[in-house]
Amino acid sequence: MDFYLQALQFSLCLGTMCMGVFISMKIFNIPDITTDGSYTLGAAVTAVLLSHHYPLIYVVLASMIMGSLAGALTAIIHTQLKIDALLSGILVMTGLYSVNLIILGRSNVPLIGTSSVFSQLHFFSNEIYNNLIIGLLFIVALVLILTYILKTDFGIAMRATGNSETMTKSLGINNNKMKIIGLAMANALTALSGFLVAQYQSFTDINMGIGIVIVGLGSVLIANALKTWFNIKSIISQLILVIFGSLIFQMVLAVTLASGVDPNLLKLVTALFVLLIVALPRLSSILKKNK
Repeated sequence: MDFYLQALQFSLCLGTMCMGVFISMKIFNIPDITTDGSYTLGAAVTAVLLSHHYPLIYVVLASMIMGSLAGALTAIIHTQLKIDALLSGILVMTGLYSVNLIILGRSNVPLIGTSSVFSQLHFFSNEIYNNLIIGLLFIVALVLILTYILKTDFGIAMRATGNSETMTKSLGINNNKMKIIGLAMANALTALSGFLVAQYQSFTDINMGIGIVIVGLGSVLIANALKTWFNIKSIISQLILVIFGSLIFQMVLAVTLASGVDPNLLKLVTALFVLLIVALPRLSSILKKNK
């Protein structure tokens, strides 16, 4: 049972990253590969600052600021240099690998015995339950904040930019500015996920972000499928579905491991699961046509 509760906790820690992918993919229609680098960047900054005993408030702010700078850089390369968004993200992600290595000073930094957000807040004596509540509090707070932002005039302008740049440009909205701010927000959330995961697993590794964008994408696709099936429109419901998608994704991996599958095949299982999610609507339409 504890194994699945830990998977639930991990899904909550990754939930902020999934919300970041939601902003880049569903609002701006940008496949932002920067996620792989900014996730590790948030964890790297967290590991270094916590190792030097900085207060948690400074650590979380520094992590999110660094993540937002990475996202803004991707958007600037895309909007100002007119380079494809996918390639812009790949370029920044590649550069961030070296940046993260410089910040860490080595490939792996342990955080065992270091004060963390999970050790400073106490709601239950049971560590797993306590960590779940802390993760849930982070998610609830962020869902409410994001819902508020996306319902303001500024948030509506962001959403409109993703839907039709021609229309928003005619209304006097600066599309490039919206993309820069949007990707900065998305990667700040991703870095926050790195902040949480680094403390959850008590270490930061230079390779921990490799392929993490697939997890975020899979969670968003699950949320999109549920949104379509249940005809959900509201922003807060869509954000909640993204978190639920993250939970489903991690539970599938947990069941895979519990069933005795070689852990070395976990990335393959992840890729196949996302492929299934993406291909399912197409397969359904083909089956309907053949009937």
